[in-house]
Amino acid sequence: MRAARPGITSAGISKGVAATFAAAALLAGVVPAAQAAPAAPAGPAAEVIPGTDTATPALVDGINEPAKATGSAADAAVGHLTEKKSRYRIGNPKGDLKAVAAVAKGGTETVRLQQKYKGLDVLGGQYVVRMENKGGKRSVVGTSGKYFTELATGTTATVSEKTAVERAVAAVTRELSGKNLSLKDVRKAQGQKSKAATALTGTAGKLVVLPQGKGVLTRQVTVKGNDPVTGEAVLRQVYIDAKAGFPVLQYSSIKTFGVPKQAKGTAPKSAAKSGAKALGPGDATGTGVKTDGTKVDLNLYYDASRKEYTLSDYVRMQNTSKNPITTWDARGVEADDAAGKWPSGIKEFGSPVQDFGKDATDAGAIDAQWAGTQVYDYYKTKHNRDSLDGRGMTINSLVGVTNGGQPWVNAFWDGSKMVYGVGDDEYKPLASDVDVVGHEMTHGVVENTANLVYAGQSGALNEGIADYFGNAIDTNSSGTAMDDPDSGLLGEDLCRTLPKGECALRDLNDGRTTSKDFLGVSYDVDNGGVHLNSTIFSGALWDIRQDIDKDLADRIVYKALSEYLTPLDGFTEGRNAVIAAAKDLKVSAKDQKVITRSFNAHGIVPGWEDALGMDSDTLLGKLNTAGTGAGAGGGQYAVSKSNDDGSEPYSVYTGRTDGKGAPKLVSPNDGRYHVYPATDGKNVVWAAFGTTSIDVLVRPVAGGPIKKVWSSYTGLSGLRIDGDLVVWEENDPFGGRHAAYKNLKTNEQAYVDGGRYHLSSALPSVKNGKVAYAKLWPVNGEYKLDVELLDTTTKKTSILPQTATVESLGQTGLSKTHVSWLVDENAADDGQMAVRRANLDGTKVIDLSPEAGAKALFATDLTASEEAVTVTAALPDTQWRNETLPKLWQFDAAGIRAGERVSCNRGDQAGASADTGKRVVWIDGTTSNQDLVVRDRAAGRC
Repeated sequence: MRAARPGITSAGISKGVAATFAAAALLAGVVPAAQAAPAAPAGPAAEVIPGTDTATPALVDGINEPAKATGSAADAAVGHLTEKKSRYRIGNPKGDLKAVAAVAKGGTETVRLQQKYKGLDVLGGQYVVRMENKGGKRSVVGTSGKYFTELATGTTATVSEKTAVERAVAAVTRELSGKNLSLKDVRKAQGQKSKAATALTGTAGKLVVLPQGKGVLTRQVTVKGNDPVTGEAVLRQVYIDAKAGFPVLQYSSIKTFGVPKQAKGTAPKSAAKSGAKALGPGDATGTGVKTDGTKVDLNLYYDASRKEYTLSDYVRMQNTSKNPITTWDARGVEADDAAGKWPSGIKEFGSPVQDFGKDATDAGAIDAQWAGTQVYDYYKTKHNRDSLDGRGMTINSLVGVTNGGQPWVNAFWDGSKMVYGVGDDEYKPLASDVDVVGHEMTHGVVENTANLVYAGQSGALNEGIADYFGNAIDTNSSGTAMDDPDSGLLGEDLCRTLPKGECALRDLNDGRTTSKDFLGVSYDVDNGGVHLNSTIFSGALWDIRQDIDKDLADRIVYKALSEYLTPLDGFTEGRNAVIAAAKDLKVSAKDQKVITRSFNAHGIVPGWEDALGMDSDTLLGKLNTAGTGAGAGGGQYAVSKSNDDGSEPYSVYTGRTDGKGAPKLVSPNDGRYHVYPATDGKNVVWAAFGTTSIDVLVRPVAGGPIKKVWSSYTGLSGLRIDGDLVVWEENDPFGGRHAAYKNLKTNEQAYVDGGRYHLSSALPSVKNGKVAYAKLWPVNGEYKLDVELLDTTTKKTSILPQTATVESLGQTGLSKTHVSWLVDENAADDGQMAVRRANLDGTKVIDLSPEAGAKALFATDLTASEEAVTVTAALPDTQWRNETLPKLWQFDAAGIRAGERVSCNRGDQAGASADTGKRVVWIDGTTSNQDLVVRDRAAGRC
């Protein structure tokens, strides 16, 4: 879905491993019952919060125990964990923990220790030891984090780096491209190269253990390039199972201010000091005018070679690292050329005189530079933090960035720098509001402290903390009172004409709670809800800041971030960290009650995930799988499922859609990942990901031998089965798509387009020996899109009529009498699609749902039975919320009844498959567990 509001585009490993991906609980915060650790023998003041799926406590607080080990702070921390082995249950602290940070501040020391498993990093496995150091005598006052004690996986990869990279790139391409076949794919079909069609590239990284149950050995792959649909920057982390080659986890590394849709080179050495400038004669002062008309003072540097004053402040860090705060002129640079790499040819923003003029104002350079210094000053004066990494790192801001040559209304932190969009007719340059700058720079602080994984609940916590500090810095800078109704608005000063309330992109006073507003979504929607759910947590923090001394509130949240939180923490751990930090700062009993009350008011209480209800019936809960889909037909379902902790390769189960009886395993336990299942009630077909190939397998529901239908080495999806006919979609090595089929009885197999590289066919459906699919083909020298119907018995094909030139086609669906499909005929709209249906002979073409109008759907998938057509779609809106997430809409196959919501469940609804009648099964994300659910009829209005 493409929302109308700029900066908001269409787009948990917190306590276990099972939400939207194989690592979903890992990043979503949904867990089985915890295994309690022994209480610490530290007296009545000690508090021990047990960990989940581990014998190591999640938090130990209220202790004061001498650190007997001498040497460095890290040595003392590891020595404490070794001495208290009965409490922490860490078998070999010296061998299994590696110090990644040790920060000394005001007589305190905080040591962060990365968990190692047989020498390999454990994703999110980090433990923190907090100590006091008085005259060289250390005492441990608390610990927190995640150390996974149950790991017992092998550490030898059987999938090659080359295969891991290929499958990672294919997984990202498949997710970003969506299911549609578009005229944009002509570039691929013709073998042309262009910005939008530039291939994604992958770089193999280290072997990493995902802490799911006994552990999953993965190869981390970084995928960079351009979104094949939008052209936007892509910088994604993908974890490929190192023994079977399936992508078990992926998420974006780009941390945007708005909701993201989802990079060659690095910053030159000169970026840090731009020619090794020295302090002294080059330093100067000057002025500039912000976009709101305010004139501000600036520290500058005179570059003699350019004979210009530049926006480089070397004064603030002159007594520490001597690094600058610099704003770079990136006007005309594309966002994807600035993500994860340093754009060539850019220079520090300069002026021949010390008073910068309108050019710098209009580009947002003055705002970026001034606000960047304000954020630096805030962290230095309030928290004694020297720059984003705490060690005086250079602060670089790029302004004037565009996307596809068009105005871009967003901003992001990419791990090393801030990048700000140029804005548009309504929105000023994105650095024009201090809370945006504070937000992006705080991502740098988070990355260099708790390093919260940017997905699921930990990602929402990351966003929430960035929002909190960004807004705290803004209200301090502007003098806004905390009881001002607008105090919680973020981005409210970006607009040229809109009032603050309409302009703001988020509101920390929106009152959202877990029980009413938490949205369980998959990672292809906002990285698992990092923006969608952030204000639940940041709202609680903002309530605290409104009800107690604001500086004290900031100190509490900063202490929780820098000394308590670890990468995989979710909302509950965030609550515990803030409460513990407040106690450590010895806040009053009254303020402690305010803090607890604020979290309670936002529903952040122990066990809150269990209270999320649904109006559907659960067929199979906690699938613990990653984007594997589901199938239904003939009263049976087929779905992939891992074990309870998500550590085992996925298996395919089948069962009755009426919920009777027990599910039955149909795939072998052979170490491969068995995914993308489909069934017609008699047979189940699925894909098996192995070390060297991806096989299509089929087996009778009643049991019997498993037969191999096909083998692919590049990738496949879209499996369907009806009787003796199996269909699927395969990718060729050049990025093309080809629908294929095989007759199980005759063994006839073929690509519907002959597999020719200049053609593409996709999104097949099958019924009674016929196959429908989208087709991209040349007609009179020009490429066009059509829906084609193939009779596999007679080999006759027919093109179904369209009402106008087609820009994009979506999934097809076949019944005994009709063909249904999704179609976009208006290149100028935001991507809405009509739901179209015709008789098999091409007559009586009607639109069950139109492409134009206030309620036109942003449709992404379709499934059809004899009685109904069910569409996965979102409604148009100016912001993402529950009502505009992907939901299921059902239309009467006769074209009489208007679309109705299949279910009113909260969260996203994916992988829908029609059974008999109007019954539909789908994978529901409401609880963040990825449950297979069913409804027999539409719920109606929600």
